[in-house]
Amino acid sequence: MSPARTRRDLELRHLRCFLAIAEERNITRAAARLGLTQPAASRTLATLETTLGVRLVDRSTHHLTLTPEGETFRVRAAAAVTAFGDALDVGRAEARPLRLGHSWSAAGRFTTPLLRRWRRAHPDVPLELLRHDDRTAGLASGSTDAALLRGPVDSPGLVAVTLFTEHRVAAVPSDSPLADRPELALADLAPHPVALNPVSGTTTLALWPAATRPTRALTVANTDDWLAVIAAARAVGVTSAATPGMHPHPGVTFVPLTDAPPLPVSLAWPDRTTHPALPALVRLAQEITAGA
Repeated sequence: MSPARTRRDLELRHLRCFLAIAEERNITRAAARLGLTQPAASRTLATLETTLGVRLVDRSTHHLTLTPEGETFRVRAAAAVTAFGDALDVGRAEARPLRLGHSWSAAGRFTTPLLRRWRRAHPDVPLELLRHDDRTAGLASGSTDAALLRGPVDSPGLVAVTLFTEHRVAAVPSDSPLADRPELALADLAPHPVALNPVSGTTTLALWPAATRPTRALTVANTDDWLAVIAAARAVGVTSAATPGMHPHPGVTFVPLTDAPPLPVSLAWPDRTTHPALPALVRLAQEITAGA
């Protein structure tokens, strides 16, 4: 019988397999992506869980989900894989780009000043703004080094600083009577279906008081689909005040909301970050948004 594995026996293939499963939410698809058989991927995951002594994946439901421990490990595994790749790039002349993720609207009106001032101050480290339609804007998968996130940041393994807050606005079809109003209240939207983006959005039906809560919702997967269903007069929506400037749409009119709570905008990163330029980005972001 082979001796029990220790954490030193784990290899990058275990981490890469887990990250693929976490992203695909399906072992068969993850195996195909990695060029493995499904049983091989399952064995690799089982070895990882046994060695760590924790359950990373919940298989008790119809859809594969990560346990709280799995969510935390996902961020750290992604950082470890990225760090390993950086270590192998010793012959690369230029610095690795600092990847800044966002789900939509980036830093709003501060986006352009942030990008331009970074380029002047750090010409040797490119700052790449990357859109990812997921809750952590690429942090959980290791696709980004830091991210601009809206709403509470409660994903395990992440550190965040709040930069500023934004007012919320209603998004309505441009030919709707609501589009002619100077301002709206949440109750004005309640009789209509509400477009919700559970993948990366911040609006849920809980935003409305129970007495005026909408009874119909239309689920979409990203910002583009969210705009499309509103422009088609199939729904209305609620978003941050940055959306009109970053995502204008000829069929959608944005109207100020008088009674919706403001939305915090944060800069977040893994608690075990690997990019040496991250502290400089945090300082610059806080400097640019100070007093907002």
